[in-house]
Amino acid sequence: MSEATLKPLLDVRNLKVHFPIYKGAIFRRQVNSVKAVDGIDLEILPGETLGLVGESGCGKSTTGRALLNLYEKGIANISGEVVYEGVDLTQLSHKELRKYRQKLQIIFQDPYASLNPRMTVGAIISEPIRIFKLASGPDVMKRVRELMELVGLSPSMVRRYPHEFSGGQRQRIGIARALALEPDFIVCDEPISALDVSIQAQVMNLMQDLQKKLNLTYLFIAHDLAAVRHISDRVAVMYLGRVVELAAADDIYKNPQHPYTKALISAVPVPDPTRSGSRGRTVLGGEVPSPLNPPTGCTFHTRCPLAEARCKEESPTLRTMGDGHKAACHLI
Repeated sequence: MSEATLKPLLDVRNLKVHFPIYKGAIFRRQVNSVKAVDGIDLEILPGETLGLVGESGCGKSTTGRALLNLYEKGIANISGEVVYEGVDLTQLSHKELRKYRQKLQIIFQDPYASLNPRMTVGAIISEPIRIFKLASGPDVMKRVRELMELVGLSPSMVRRYPHEFSGGQRQRIGIARALALEPDFIVCDEPISALDVSIQAQVMNLMQDLQKKLNLTYLFIAHDLAAVRHISDRVAVMYLGRVVELAAADDIYKNPQHPYTKALISAVPVPDPTRSGSRGRTVLGGEVPSPLNPPTGCTFHTRCPLAEARCKEESPTLRTMGDGHKAACHLI
């Protein structure tokens, strides 16, 4: 079945996540808001890996957490739609959302901070199994040992604590915990950025093997563009809370359309010194604007070398260029 005929597993429409800023200790009033995610549209297809890239602070991790509805009301103002199996997750109460938690999981960036240091590995992995009552009695630890073997850990380590493992092993524990509820969709929030380079490839290969074996769908968030190209089927590029380009992984690296994407691609290190010296390098001027007060029109116009008067006034929409390649730029 082609991508054009596949029904999205997750359909994101005009998603916005704004964090309110209040003034006053007693009589608080909202004076502004951080526009972390400011209206994005994404379709995540079953069985695919959608890479999400961009500079630090562009809203990647916020997007991933918002898809799973992890923000408490009052902490963040969320609008738009996140449709899973025909249900808008943003409109559900905690009780209604509970039954969907089993199918939507997350792997966190820091494998040490996301694991309780006072719990053994067996207790960490078994916790979601017990909460959702997927097994009982000796079947719980049997399932834990199966999961440990699945991610490449010895079941004999089941009574050890997180500090007794290496960084790569701790991330495997995090992956096992995410798999414990047999999810369909996993947000991978920079799962390799805290690991040594030698371990990163092992973890990515493990995730790809698990995806094929268990028919998983990933949103892979990262700032390492080489890693994203290796693991992703499609790549979305974010800038200041908005998606500025979306295309197949190879297409977006070989034929980037948006000026921001071109600058990101040109910054990727090339191991060949001859090629590295001969290729063009796009260096952006200025600083990333504050999400407290983003620029009018195209949010990239303050740093874009091609910006025109129109770019300062009109916000570009994400338009299809052909073959599913989309970009948000007036000049394309």
